[in-house]
Amino acid sequence: MGLNSLNLSFWFLVCVFRFASASTHVSSCDEDFTKKNYTIITSRCKGPEYPKKSCCGALTDFACPFSEKVNDLNSDCARTMFSYINLYGKYPPGLFAHLCQGGQKGLSCDADPPASPATPLSTLPAFLFLTSASLTIFSLFL
Repeated sequence: MGLNSLNLSFWFLVCVFRFASASTHVSSCDEDFTKKNYTIITSRCKGPEYPKKSCCGALTDFACPFSEKVNDLNSDCARTMFSYINLYGKYPPGLFAHLCQGGQKGLSCDADPPASPATPLSTLPAFLFLTSASLTIFSLFL
């Protein structure tokens, strides 16, 4: 995928995300991402290489316990989570959206705690939402 294609995809996702946000009420996230342990990600996803397996595994390990809230399209949990990941990890814009594309069903949260029947990050709309939210947040830092 070339740079122009990536930029086109990025702007398409931003437009879709903004249209979806404008047409629905987005509530504040009730998960406090300010006090989470981001070393799960920052200790495993390190540059300059940013290995895909380590970074995507770390993202999945971090995000899956909150998958129900992050996948809620009526809250800003995904945007909040990615803004803190970027703040503490100082990652390049769009790193996780580029690396962690998952399959057709997105990222898998097979290791969810059994007590939590949360919706996993394995649905295409949730993956697109996470991708567009992360790209939107990272674009703010450009």
